[in-house]
Parts: sequence; structure tokens; C-alpha cells
Amino acid sequence: MFWGLRSMMQTDTFFDLFLTELKELPELYHYYKFHDDPGKLEFRKSYFIQRLNYIEHQVRQQIAAGIKHPKIWDCGCGYGTTCLFLAMNGIASYGTTLEFYWPFIEQRKKYWSAYGNSELFQAGYENVMDQSPEKNSIDIIILQDTLHHLEPIDQALNTFRQVLGHHGILIGVEENGSNIVQNLKLYKQRGNRRIITFWDETLQKEITMGNENIRSIDKWTELLLRHQLKIIPESTEFIRIFPPALYKERNAAQMARRESQIQFTFLKKYFFFGINFIARKMDM
Repeated sequence: MFWGLRSMMQTDTFFDLFLTELKELPELYHYYKFHDDPGKLEFRKSYFIQRLNYIEHQVRQQIAAGIKHPKIWDCGCGYGTTCLFLAMNGIASYGTTLEFYWPFIEQRKKYWSAYGNSELFQAGYENVMDQSPEKNSIDIIILQDTLHHLEPIDQALNTFRQVLGHHGILIGVEENGSNIVQNLKLYKQRGNRRIITFWDETLQKEITMGNENIRSIDKWTELLLRHQLKIIPESTEFIRIFPPALYKERNAAQMARRESQIQFTFLKKYFFFGINFIARKMDM
């Protein structure tokens, strides 16, 4: 079924089609682990959909506010999943990605062309630090699992500040850098080596990147303010605290509601896994 430009493809429908796609494209297995352990499928699906719902909601809020055809830059779009979801809903976007993901973009667009206009998603093989888009030209910047990879972070945030339009938003979807369990896991994995470099064969240059350099919402607030970008407090969400065993088929919405009812700051700060937020430019 081709959904067309005016119809909405719900996140659940998109996810089901995505699971089918993964069976046809096993190269993506290492990143999307939905077929690895059936016992964790609902747990992983819930997190995936919560984040996608958050991004879609913020995009539609911008459209409702009068930006009918927002110019969207998905910085660090990876395999392009979020951009493809937006395309299935008639929303155009441009994604920036690097070599590990690049070979699969066109193959994925071909698959999704059966369900919507996948050409609404365009991508470029680019290093963010090399970009200099026109000032005030972007309505929405999506940074999903990307901020913690950008180094030097001040250079990246300065770029975002310059290109973001006066009424634009920056959408941050990140791991919670205060999460105790995740911090222990990452320390075991990479120690204190939070910044690394690698050689990009296509660009023929060395690239600096954050090595899972996750930060807390307080730290992101501080860093963004340094570049005249202000996180909107009421936009902030903390997600995923319950273990996989509590997730059953069709109870994801119930679990999300239970999460949202938790008011203890200590739990949010140190035990929730993910954080979502939007930021806007401050008046100079």
C-alpha cells in the first residue's frame, strides 16, 4: 500500500514494515537488534517508538505553528530510519551520514518506495564539521544519538546555532549521561577515552568523534547555553526505566504512561536510560 503524501503512517505500522525490511537486509542486524532476542522485542520496540513519536510530535508542532514545509536537517542520520519515517508521512528531510551507513541508503529507499515517497529523504556523505550551510536556513535540526559523537562539540554547536532559523528548533534524542548503569557499562567498554579519531577512506581525512561521550541533561543545558541555544524545560522527557521482563505484547503504551508518572528527580536523573529535549535560539 502506498500511503501517499496526505496520509499518516503510524509508528506501529512503520515498525512492522521495518521488521520485515530487516529480514531482507541482515547487514543492519548489528545495529538494530530487534530479531536477536524475542524476549526483548517489546522492550526495544517501545524505546524505538517513544523516540520516533517524540520527533514526529515536535516536527508536527512546528508545522502547526505555521512552518508548513519545514527544512529539516537530520545531522547524523545513520541508516536514515527517522528520515524514512518522515518521508512516509509526506515530510521531506536531508540527512548527513558517514561511510559505515552510506552503502545501504539507496537500497532502503527502494524498499520504502512501495509505501510512500521515499525520495522525500535525501542524504549526503558528509562530515558535520565540514559543513557551512546558509545562516538561518534550517527550521528543524534532528540530533538522534548524534550529539555524543560530535567533537569538537563547541564547533558543532556553533554551526547549529548559525544555521538554525529564528523560529527553528533543535531536537535532541540522547542517552542519559547520568544513568549509573550505562556509565559503568561504557567505562568498562572504553574507559575514559571519550574522544577518538578515525580515518575516513571516502573523505580521505582523519575525523575526530566522541566515543559514546554521553552527557547529562544538565551538562547539555550548560553546553547549549554557551552557544545561545536554550533547552525548553517543559520539552524534556526521560524515557526507559523498567526492565525488559515487564514489557509484554501490546502493553508499551501502558509502560510509557507509568514512566511519565514517575516524579522522583533522583530516579529520573540516575536511572532513566534516555533523554529527549528541544532547544531554541536565544535572542542575542
